[in-house]
This record gives sequence, structure tokens and C-alpha cells, in this order.
Amino acid sequence: MFPRLRAQGPTVLIPLAWLLVGLAHLDVVTDRTVLVFHVVAAVLIAAFAALSWDEMETGVLRVWRDILLVGLLLTVGGIVGLLYAPLRIPFLTTTILGWMVVPGVGLYYTGKRVPAGQRAYTAGAVLSVLGGAVYAGALFPPAETALLAGIGLALVGQTVGIVQAVRQPGETDSG
Repeated sequence: MFPRLRAQGPTVLIPLAWLLVGLAHLDVVTDRTVLVFHVVAAVLIAAFAALSWDEMETGVLRVWRDILLVGLLLTVGGIVGLLYAPLRIPFLTTTILGWMVVPGVGLYYTGKRVPAGQRAYTAGAVLSVLGGAVYAGALFPPAETALLAGIGLALVGQTVGIVQAVRQPGETDSG
């Protein structure tokens, strides 16, 4: 059961994370909820990386192992921002933008090296990075609708990418 959960869990967790980010922007969830989610995400990312470390030694999976490590740092940065008010805006903004762009780069890399699902990975990459660009552009001055659009683009792009990876298990461990 655990291998199945480990393989398919991200198809639920990635969209859920972006949904929570959107809800936080709308002030529907509390800062405490966002903090708890960040802590849980950090634990899950660390556990997934540790349990999958050897399986992610080569090929495309090696890039995703590195993305997990960067993502762990981004998530811990979000925790720091939530706990220390003077760092809130820059750390949370960096966390959001990082989680849009870094997986987008990974999806692009995967699409260039994995023939099965190349279009899905590339589309996911474009949407994720475009989401980051829309989000960043909406920061100055803050434009809530555009911020939410950026989050939505990242949500769709990364969901497309992870669904493709789950549909084609074993394909992403190639060179």
C-alpha cells in the first residue's frame, strides 16, 4: 500500500497545495492552517525524498530528487515567513514563486527526455512557469485576480505533469 500511496499521493497533494494557496490569498483559511500545511508538507517532502533517495539516483528522477530538496528549502522558508512577521512577505512570495518555477523547469526537463507524454510535460512546464510570471507581474501593484490566475496556472500545469508521471510509471527514470 505504501508504494502505491507514494506513487499516487502527489496527484492529490499538488493540487491540494495550490488550492490552499489560493484560499489563503482569499483569506478563507487562517495563517495557522497555512503553517500546519507547510509543516506537514515539509515532513512529507523530507520523508518522500528519504524513502525514494536510492530510486532517484539517475536520469530524470535525479533532477526530481534535486527539485524535492530545493522544494524542502522553499517550504521551510515559508514556515520561517509564517513564524517571523518581518520576513513574511519576502519569504512567502519566494516560496510561492519557487514552487511555481522550479517544478516547471523539472517538467520541461522531463518532457525533453521522456518521449511518452512529452506534450503533457511540456504543457505542464509552460503553464507552471507562466503561472509564476503572471503571479510575479501581479505583485506590483498587487492585483488579486491576477495573483489567483497565476496560482491557477501553476495548479493546472503541475497537475497535468504529475498525472502524466503517474500514468507512465517507470518512464521518468530514463536518461
